Amino acid sequence: MLEIIVLPLLTMVTCKETRAAIIALHKNGFTGKDIVATKIAPKSTIYRFIKNFKERGSILVKKASGRPRKSSKRQDRLLKRIQLRDRSATSAELAQEWRQAGVSASARTVRRRLLEDGLVSRRAAKKPLLSKKNIRDRLIFCRKYSEWTAEDWGKVIFSDEAPFRLFGASGKRLVRRRKGERYHQSCVMPTVKHPDTIHVWGCFSSKGVGSLTILPKNTAMNKEWYQNTLQQQLLPTTQQQFGEEQCIFQHDGAPCHKAKVIIKWLGDQNVEILGPWPGNSPDLNPIENLWSILKRRVDKQKPTNSDKLQEVIMKEWVAISQDLAQKLIESMPSQIAEVLKKKGKHCKY
Repeated sequence: MLEIIVLPLLTMVTCKETRAAIIALHKNGFTGKDIVATKIAPKSTIYRFIKNFKERGSILVKKASGRPRKSSKRQDRLLKRIQLRDRSATSAELAQEWRQAGVSASARTVRRRLLEDGLVSRRAAKKPLLSKKNIRDRLIFCRKYSEWTAEDWGKVIFSDEAPFRLFGASGKRLVRRRKGERYHQSCVMPTVKHPDTIHVWGCFSSKGVGSLTILPKNTAMNKEWYQNTLQQQLLPTTQQQFGEEQCIFQHDGAPCHKAKVIIKWLGDQNVEILGPWPGNSPDLNPIENLWSILKRRVDKQKPTNSDKLQEVIMKEWVAISQDLAQKLIESMPSQIAEVLKKKGKHCKY
């Protein structure tokens, strides 16, 4: 009878199934000696399974406790408070401060504990410093225009200045490489001590990109230069894109923008101004996204001198589609809502 029952069980190969087979035989009244005779498992294993079953009434293996944690839940909460108090503290510095609280743990343990709380080390985002006045002005601006629709923003011409540098210094570049290829010619980004920098002024609206002008070398961004730029670049763009239709002009609070002569000139030209524009608020100007896109496209061309850089900038600027410009303008209502949600503080753009 035992042989008949055991025969199918001899095909069992996993430990879990072997354990279940041994306990099944034990429940059917077979002794440990009888089960050992079947050679289903070593003698010591059979008797251990039977003993554990008698003690716990289950065939499940008790989970091992593992190595005891070096810290209690209270100490873990203390570590979290220490980290949140100083977000830039390293794991080694945190381990030392934690040690003063009575927890002897390594920097690796500190990282594991913080990871359990969702605190992961990441590169800090670079954002303009916001003073209390900046935050207040941002809220005032966003509340003023919170009811504007994408159609309303479609009547605005956004403008700004931006720098472009040689050798990809305008932004980051990611490469895919194999082990040992870190310094391969195709995997490095060339740099120079004093890269040539080209400053440009540009504007755009939902109807597409407008004029883009390059600031000549050794020319200061002053009120005389700015008035000439508005005369030669802005007015033709407004006429081309809007004709006789009234549009609104946006520019930030740079000193040359706020000069009395500029304010008077804009008034004489009947140019309506969006604002007052809050300081340190590039996240409210969609042209910042346009600059980022343009810089990536220019960097891909890998210009090697200033003349080539200027040529590529102008070529890539006119290649920007009207659909892209419109999408950026249409994002303004959600961006305004996001700044209000953040109570005037930084947000993604």
